[in-house]
Amino acid sequence: MKTVLVTRPKHQAASFVKELEQYGLNSFVFPTIEIRPVSGWQVPSLTGFDGLFFTSPNSVSIFMEQLLQESPEELKNLQKLKVWAVGKTTAQDLAAHGVTTEPIPKIADAVTLMEEIASEVIAGHTFLFVRGSLSLGIIPLIIKKRGGECVELTVYENFPPSLEESAKVKQLLEEGGLSCLSFTSPSTADNFFEALGTTTLPDGVQVAAIGTTTANALKKLGIQVDVIPEDFNASSFAKAIAQALQ
Repeated sequence: MKTVLVTRPKHQAASFVKELEQYGLNSFVFPTIEIRPVSGWQVPSLTGFDGLFFTSPNSVSIFMEQLLQESPEELKNLQKLKVWAVGKTTAQDLAAHGVTTEPIPKIADAVTLMEEIASEVIAGHTFLFVRGSLSLGIIPLIIKKRGGECVELTVYENFPPSLEESAKVKQLLEEGGLSCLSFTSPSTADNFFEALGTTTLPDGVQVAAIGTTTANALKKLGIQVDVIPEDFNASSFAKAIAQALQ
């Protein structure tokens, strides 16, 4: 039975592992990112913004947890605003709090999201971007270029894996125990190859990226990407990997 390396954070890996199991694939979970909430930030008054941007389920869960504890009255304000989400999972997590998001592009990345927003929606308006410490900053940059204002709020930090865990994965890879390496964000890719200490992979090991942004990050590292799903979500990702490993 073939084994897929899953680099998602532990609390997000279980659902993807189940998707892979449906295709008869084993998983080896090796989170290349540990998510830790940032301390010291406060939920701002949302009445001062024309819209919000969330690019990951982590940003939603950490922001909403603090909002409900610290400023529950702000939930109604959030529900009235224009809210954009990158990816179906992020949008679904917001919907669980009664927050309606703008239409989600088929290609779930920040560049495509911003391309589908009309310039007049941005110009002269102020937005809140809820982010992690390794955000590429694409959304704030485009907002500013289009004449809008963007306030960035970092709510979580990303930390690399331990040396002990990294050594285990390196050994497994060298022994032929992994058929495919799967990556769901640029930071999972960057952290993995930094932990591995090399970008040279054994022959026959395939590399899968959940979307174009992640694929581009891998290509910048000199890694050939073998698998990109048609739709950038976990179920399509698992299906594409299974087809590639047939």
